[in-house]
Amino acid sequence: MSRTTPPVTAEPPERSRAAGPSAAPAVKVPYPGIGSVFGSRECEAVRETVLFGRTLSAGERRAEFESRFAEHLGRRHAFSVTSGTVALEFALHLLDLRPGDEVIATPQTYLATVQPLLGKDVTVRFADVLPESLNIDPRRVEELVNDRTRAIVLVHYGGHPADMAALRRIAERHGLLIVEDCAHALGTTDAGRPAGARGDLACFSFHSSKNISTLGEGGMVAFDRDAWAERLSRIRANEPDADHVPAPHAFGDSAGPAAGALYPGLAYTHDCVTLRHPGTNATLSEPAAAVGTVQLERLPELVGRRRSIAARLTEVLDGVEGIRVPRVPDGAEHSYHLFTFFVEPGGPVSRQELLDQLAADGVQTYLRYFPLHLLPEWRLRGHRYGECPTAERLWFEQHMNLPCHPSLSDGQVDCLAASLERALHGRPAMRGSPVLRGSPAPSSTPALHGTGAG
Repeated sequence: MSRTTPPVTAEPPERSRAAGPSAAPAVKVPYPGIGSVFGSRECEAVRETVLFGRTLSAGERRAEFESRFAEHLGRRHAFSVTSGTVALEFALHLLDLRPGDEVIATPQTYLATVQPLLGKDVTVRFADVLPESLNIDPRRVEELVNDRTRAIVLVHYGGHPADMAALRRIAERHGLLIVEDCAHALGTTDAGRPAGARGDLACFSFHSSKNISTLGEGGMVAFDRDAWAERLSRIRANEPDADHVPAPHAFGDSAGPAAGALYPGLAYTHDCVTLRHPGTNATLSEPAAAVGTVQLERLPELVGRRRSIAARLTEVLDGVEGIRVPRVPDGAEHSYHLFTFFVEPGGPVSRQELLDQLAADGVQTYLRYFPLHLLPEWRLRGHRYGECPTAERLWFEQHMNLPCHPSLSDGQVDCLAASLERALHGRPAMRGSPVLRGSPAPSSTPALHGTGAG
């Protein structure tokens, strides 16, 4: 397997309990906190922007990034923001939910997907997931729809495309809106269309861990409705999302703004009659946008590396008793933000034994994500264990994620494959064995199991 990108040394974004013996071995295969790879083109983009750009905020670089992103998706509008979480907050705001409305959402995702709904007087119904993909189950969605349902919020888990055809049919039949959380899915396609092209609103994250990054944080909201574009352009620029009516005003002797007066807005000409959102500053900086444009151009290379690593890991796992690797549907392409498989009970090796063996060999692992409906804040809303039995069974008993980042060297991928072979076929790990060819020098970070961000 050829390496298409150089290795990047990075620490994971969060720490959790150490696995394996107390004297943890050196890390040979990290689960890095940088999900992309940066080089001279990104550095030059920052340099050019900082030294020669007209502004560092809300300028030409942002406009170019948004235009190219919209073109990539085939959408009319793409608005960059400061994070994927902000993108989701804005998208959910544009749904215009009212008290008593209901939203159907997946429980198997990072908490940011539905976090903004905790601040609204709406009911969230978690639909269980498909055991093949961990994506929301359209059959369960159909069962949960009622006359108060307004929207479906889904995620393309790990980059595995959700069944958008089935979900679109449900949405059109019941007059629902679809929000696609595509934080994992930049580079994913289904039936020739990229993830984010078929929902009413699509949200992307450019966090440090994602398939491309805008210097650590950033996000994008994409859609087709012009009315939403007008509203969102105001919200992210510190203007309220509001309705106004003409109403001339004078303030003392001032009947209009003086020359050069900043930010009078509509103070002299209108009254506000409805306020939906106060507005905020969610402007992606010009250097970040410049890097985003370069990263978007490199997306085929970066996702291609992920796919080549995933193919190697699938080759090792395929046909092993008690191991189940999700299959990518015909006509779809997986972006492998996460490489996921399942260790079924009763097989020759348990999930915990596999985790321990990987840890002993210096392979870092995270398990992503804890079922959302069981978090304390959602239990406060009445959600309970047993609500999503498939998601619960898979998470607590079978779910596994392995490193699959483009910064992994060929030697590190070899090391990971060898560790899997030892664990699955009963050959003991060689503790303290040297790092294989192409790997960076080992660090002293312990192997980890955890939920992690991103």
